[in-house]
Amino acid sequence: MTIAKPLPTYLIQRYHGWKATTYAENEPWYRRLAEGGQNPRAMVISCCDSRVHVTSIFGAEQGEFFIHRNIANLVPPYTPNSDHHGTSAAVEYAVTALKVAHIIVLGHSSCGGAAGCHDMCSGKAPELEKDSSFIGRWMDILRPGYERVKDIADEDERKRALEKQAVLVSIENLSGFPFVKTAMESGHLSLHALWTDTGEGSLEHSVDGQTFKRV
Repeated sequence: MTIAKPLPTYLIQRYHGWKATTYAENEPWYRRLAEGGQNPRAMVISCCDSRVHVTSIFGAEQGEFFIHRNIANLVPPYTPNSDHHGTSAAVEYAVTALKVAHIIVLGHSSCGGAAGCHDMCSGKAPELEKDSSFIGRWMDILRPGYERVKDIADEDERKRALEKQAVLVSIENLSGFPFVKTAMESGHLSLHALWTDTGEGSLEHSVDGQTFKRV
């Protein structure tokens, strides 16, 4: 039987610091959030990468964003079956229950997931091709994106293009969810494709479903 170990001391110290300052100074707001429920303006789908700090990039407060994170900020195609669909469930809840007005898919530079997909599809990572690889099977979602950029000669440029394809493929897949399509057609929901360079702090937005331009 696995026994959980004590929480690291530095996390306990940070918690007590937060409780004594940020929480204490804003206690009425936190209680209002707890009692009144959430009413986020937007859903953000971003990568698990620890360098991607969504709330900091947009200066968001608690309760403003409904955030879902996964490897390479991917949304799978609409495939209702008996399998587990964490991302699809989050999208369904955001659109049908929370009634968010926007869904933002945020990609980023130096994405390990996109790099893994690149290596898998180019034959450099046979371990990801195995049925037992959770990462490999998840990155299969991005294979159509790889096919679009595989002829780019420079490898670094090709990988960066694939990072942006992770965003575009996700936007395309989102559009295939019936409840997303219905909300978009009624004017209650819009989709946004973004990519950020974590080193430069820049942000790019795709308005045509193909190219990205700096915001």
